[in-house]
Amino acid sequence: IKMKNTIMAGNLLIVVTVTFDSHLHSIPMYFLLGNLSFLDMFLSTITTPKMVVDFLKENKTISLWGCMAQMFFLHFLGGSEMTLLIVMAVDRYIAICRPLHYTTIMNHRMLMGSVLLSSAVGFVHTMSQMVFTITLPFCGPNVVDNIFCDLPLVLKLACTDTYVLELLVIADSGLLSFICFILLLISTLSFCSFSVDKFLSVFYSIITPLLNPIIYTLKNKEMRAAMSNLGTSMWHGHGSKKTK
Repeated sequence: IKMKNTIMAGNLLIVVTVTFDSHLHSIPMYFLLGNLSFLDMFLSTITTPKMVVDFLKENKTISLWGCMAQMFFLHFLGGSEMTLLIVMAVDRYIAICRPLHYTTIMNHRMLMGSVLLSSAVGFVHTMSQMVFTITLPFCGPNVVDNIFCDLPLVLKLACTDTYVLELLVIADSGLLSFICFILLLISTLSFCSFSVDKFLSVFYSIITPLLNPIIYTLKNKEMRAAMSNLGTSMWHGHGSKKTK
């Protein structure tokens, strides 16, 4: 529960700070960071509440449609976040290697288009897999050996041959990850007792949303200054209301 609160508080602080600070809101990097934190907030809410409840219960169950919803939003937000990270890498590349053209290229229209593109990629990514998964007959074993519903493990529970669908899932997720990796690599080089699966699941759904606010905020002077100004403004505003 404390971990969940920390994730929500950290990412919410970034979203609020970027939204209400006019200076940060006008800088592309912070605009994208605010959207990344927004995705992280929702990513952590998909599995963490259910995970916490299951830790306190001996009988850990989830409905079929609850399981489907988990997988849909995990892949939707995961695909969106990976695309947004690529946009953030491209933003840094342009800022460093094309500083004179930076404000022209990374304008408001480009930023809004990038955010919409990341959502579109996430939606296509999850729908390309879920549209086939929801039609599968599940009449065999009903135990998922993980802390939440993971698509490859759920496919194995179907009482039909899912070999082709499993290949599709691997190809879909693998292609998206590979493209993101290649683009990140190109942009970088252009600068002048859990099992392994369970560990990775925890890392992706909890550790990543927890670390993003720390990585992008604590070492950033502008973000710290903006948060301080926001807190001061809220304090003075609250104090002035109390004295009336």
